[in-house]
This record gives sequence, C-alpha cells and structure tokens, in this order.
Amino acid sequence: MNKAELVENMAKVTKLPKSTCKECLEAFITTVGGALKKDKTVVLTGFGTFKVMKRKSRVGVNPATGKKMTIPAKKVPKFSPGKALKDLI
Repeated sequence: MNKAELVENMAKVTKLPKSTCKECLEAFITTVGGALKKDKTVVLTGFGTFKVMKRKSRVGVNPATGKKMTIPAKKVPKFSPGKALKDLI
C-alpha cells in the first residue's frame, strides 16, 4: 500500500475528505520525524514504537572494487511493532 492508497483508506474509514486525511498523515509523519530527529522515542501503545538506533562503525566491502572499507557509525530509525499489531497478523 502506498501513501495515496493509505489516504484513500483512511478517508473511507473516517468518512472525512481525502484532503483532511492527507493533512493528518503528513502531520503524523512530520511529528514522528521531528521527535526522532531529537532522539526521542514515540510510543503508540498497541501499535508500536518508533526510536533511533545507533549503529557502530564496521568494516565492509566495496562491491565494485572488492576493497575493504570502513562504514562510519550512524543513527537509523527503527520501528518495533506492539503486541496488538503482532496479534492482528
């Protein structure tokens, strides 16, 4: 399901206009992204948790040349599904 299909389904479920649902989805994405940017965790009980993970630097291989190279440490977003979401699946 892509973003447009999600907005369409949200509009059907809530009986709100697609434009309103699109604004709500954009606000959600912006809010979660902003919180993660500040290293905060977003917990939606039952649905899941959005958080920032720190990856250590590691040695990798350049596929084009076969040379070993160091991949620097970085922060990455992570989503962990909640119990209610797992039970749905």
